[in-house]
Amino acid sequence: MEQTNVRRGGVLLHITSLPGPECAGTLGEAAYRFVDFLQSAGMRIWQVLPVGPTGYGESPYQSACALAGNPYMIDLALLQKDGYLPDYQPAPHAETGRADFETLRAEKEPWLRRAYQHSRDRLLSDGAFEVWQKQWPWLRDYALFMAIKQKFNQVSWMQWPDEDIRMRRPEAMNRYEQELREDVRYYMFLQFLFRDQWMRLRRYANERGIMILGDMPIYVAEDSSDVWANAKFFQLNCERRPKRVAGVPPDYFSEDGQLWGNPLYRWHYLRLHGYGFWMDRLRAMAQLYDSVRIDHFIGFANYYSVKAGEKTARNGKWVIGPGKAFFAAVKKKVPELNVVAEDLGAVNDRVRNLLAFCGYPGMKVLQFAYDGGGGDNSHQPQLYQPNCAAYTGTHDNNTVLGWLWEAQPYEREHALKYCAFPGGDWAVGGSESASCHAIIRTLWQSPANTVIVPVQDLCGFGKDTKMNVPGVPNGNWAFRVTQEQLDGIDKKWLKELNDVYYRNK
Repeated sequence: MEQTNVRRGGVLLHITSLPGPECAGTLGEAAYRFVDFLQSAGMRIWQVLPVGPTGYGESPYQSACALAGNPYMIDLALLQKDGYLPDYQPAPHAETGRADFETLRAEKEPWLRRAYQHSRDRLLSDGAFEVWQKQWPWLRDYALFMAIKQKFNQVSWMQWPDEDIRMRRPEAMNRYEQELREDVRYYMFLQFLFRDQWMRLRRYANERGIMILGDMPIYVAEDSSDVWANAKFFQLNCERRPKRVAGVPPDYFSEDGQLWGNPLYRWHYLRLHGYGFWMDRLRAMAQLYDSVRIDHFIGFANYYSVKAGEKTARNGKWVIGPGKAFFAAVKKKVPELNVVAEDLGAVNDRVRNLLAFCGYPGMKVLQFAYDGGGGDNSHQPQLYQPNCAAYTGTHDNNTVLGWLWEAQPYEREHALKYCAFPGGDWAVGGSESASCHAIIRTLWQSPANTVIVPVQDLCGFGKDTKMNVPGVPNGNWAFRVTQEQLDGIDKKWLKELNDVYYRNK
């Protein structure tokens, strides 16, 4: 987000967490209703997680392509309205608090294929679609990658049985492009639909004073078209397999650290080539979002490197990152980019100096403020600088209510006193809601120009609605809110909060 003195409030809610008739949230009616909710509550920011096609465990941070959109976010009812799917008949699904990704894929894929078949002849005869394709240099590689994965039963490209296409040898590339021509067109068509629905939603939000704050992982997934098509930019061996991978050392979230497994960049080689791979990514983010949160910003200052094959992240090492030279190039080549820097974790002087050089707002998390460490904890609201984005918690945190339940007694007592909780038993007789409101109010009255609350905290939900448990590979990302729960949020209280603390501009 651009450095500014404008004070804004926002809500974190991922697209798949929206309500609606499908098995996960989409870019359809419920998304537009949520924009209307934000406007009526005086909010100015809607933050989402990465919107790319998800990979292992449905993680939006492990995408098949860092530049593509998730086709399962395409709304089928909108396709019917727009003439792509005239015979669509929705399957009835009761609203629950969990997305069902397995059923979603089984039900949605045939409808998306049907939309392509219905529109195929029109698309191939329409020169506009051909022109559209050429705007996105990454698109053909992505579509071919997905078509080949489909042919090989979705196994990782590292295990493709044909070594020639795994290594992208020219003869194999030509052969597969011809053999899989229709599937390649299909995957390109899905990106056309996604981008059309996404940009319409973004325009609707912008017209109502709502900015879309997106999210971009610093790393790309091993099993992605990004790595397959750009192997020279990653730390791979001669067989195109990772030599060293990304993670973080043991920390607050995990005693073994987090072994992410993403291939690391060859930053020196990227610099020699003008950081072109990264500039393409950042331009794509600027086109999708009004502002973007760059995940794991500390990795640009220094990154954690683990030898491929390690079982945990305990035995990694810190390596100096690309630093100021990279962001000097970003400011020159992608000046339209607005950034929030996720600078959480092992923050040292190198990270702080890089953030100061960039001028981007960093992040603060209220849940980290009351650990008994004294009055110099930078997550304490009285220490916030205006140029920061402050949260009650992120997608990796517990909910406020879950955190209060699990906090050490001294931590909970300090937090409730600091946030002027009116007293009594915070966990009985509706006081849970009052404690959440006290904590949200404290964040809103802080000096931070940008303040954001996950929708779970607006609803007063407990730890069973956490979006992600870091270091746990399965069972994450499925949280979903119902329309009834959204309608139950006190919009009048939120509007007054934004008015009182001057976050309504």
